[in-house]
Amino acid sequence: MSHLTLVDERTLLQSDPLRFGVGARITVAVMSDRFADVILGALAAVDVSGLTLETGDVSTFVGGAEDDLLRYLTDLSTAISESGEHASISVLLSRGCPGEAACALPGGAGPRAIETPEGRDTGWYATAEWALYPLADDVAAGVEPDHMRDIYAAIDLAKSNGTFRGSAHFVTRLEGDLGRILETAVAGWTLVGRSVQHVTSHLTISVNSPSHANV
Repeated sequence: MSHLTLVDERTLLQSDPLRFGVGARITVAVMSDRFADVILGALAAVDVSGLTLETGDVSTFVGGAEDDLLRYLTDLSTAISESGEHASISVLLSRGCPGEAACALPGGAGPRAIETPEGRDTGWYATAEWALYPLADDVAAGVEPDHMRDIYAAIDLAKSNGTFRGSAHFVTRLEGDLGRILETAVAGWTLVGRSVQHVTSHLTISVNSPSHANV
């Protein structure tokens, strides 16, 4: 195989979100005896254009481009919020994983650099705990891996858009409009992904919480 062919193959892998392993797993817990209706109703109401979905008894896998993922996560979380029920929405984001079921990447495929997706206001207040994991082990393009450098860059993004509220054990506290919280998590994930191939992120969101009553 020629060098040119190898370069072309890497470019193809990086340009195809599904082959690059771009996706999310979502788990929703609704604090109500009508939890099934709320969750299934929200899943049925949301546009899935451009995405691959697999729903199981624990979580829903969503695969596709980052902007489509952000749109889906925002629409689904908004639909859950509109139920009026207190709910927790857990999101695991991953991209660039070598060897996983939804990923066909060799270890040295390189980062996937894209424009940072833009979110939207939803009108729903939420709080969240966010963690980001740049899984870089090797020098890429002459840049030494530095997990905290990349994490602080994502936190600076949260500070700039007003969703950052503070640091806690193992997580960053986010508060504000539901859509902007999701934008922060997806934007930070893709920002770090410009220089790190494999990046994962956890986000746990609380909506309609009784503790939000005085906010």
